[in-house]
Amino acid sequence: MAAVDSPRARARPFWGDTRFVLGLVLIAASIAGVWLVVTAARQTAPVLAAARTIVPGEVIGAGDLRPVEVALGASEGAYLAPDTLPEGAVAIRTIQEGELVPSGALGTADDARVTTIVIDTAVDVPAAVAAGSRVELWFAPPAEDQRTFAEPRILVADATVVSVAREEEVIGSAGAGLELVIPRADVAAALAAVADGSALSVVPVSGAAS
Repeated sequence: MAAVDSPRARARPFWGDTRFVLGLVLIAASIAGVWLVVTAARQTAPVLAAARTIVPGEVIGAGDLRPVEVALGASEGAYLAPDTLPEGAVAIRTIQEGELVPSGALGTADDARVTTIVIDTAVDVPAAVAAGSRVELWFAPPAEDQRTFAEPRILVADATVVSVAREEEVIGSAGAGLELVIPRADVAAALAAVADGSALSVVPVSGAAS
């Protein structure tokens, strides 16, 4: 009588097992996924960063920017690439030195709706106030006796500093000279305060980055 093969003898090789093949596929897919993530993270693209602090209303030229290589992934299109700076582009918000330039931070002169004025403050300004700082402009009108001043009030609620010349830089001055970016709507009031001899001062906006 012929011998009957046992179940163990008839077992298929393990590489023919569906579960084994599926496990290999999953491992390969996992390795490929990790490789793609690492490769994407290493890919960089050239974008433009501010070479100095740029304030609202300033016309931006090529010399104000520098190219840098960064990994942005899906955010790449949100920033200005080299050779794409529009002619006559104007900053519509402050762009800090070293910051990548968002496409949305640029506009035209009409978009800016701001202008610059120069003022002298009655007292020196805080050390934290520098180019790019957001400040409030306060004024105290002369009193009727012309020897004292009325209670200070806010003149411009949101101004941006372009430059500061502090006391040691302004001979004979007890305060400082500042160039400020202010909304065009506030220009008349600011010039009137300068003309009537109001005491002017600036206060950093709480929580604003300088």
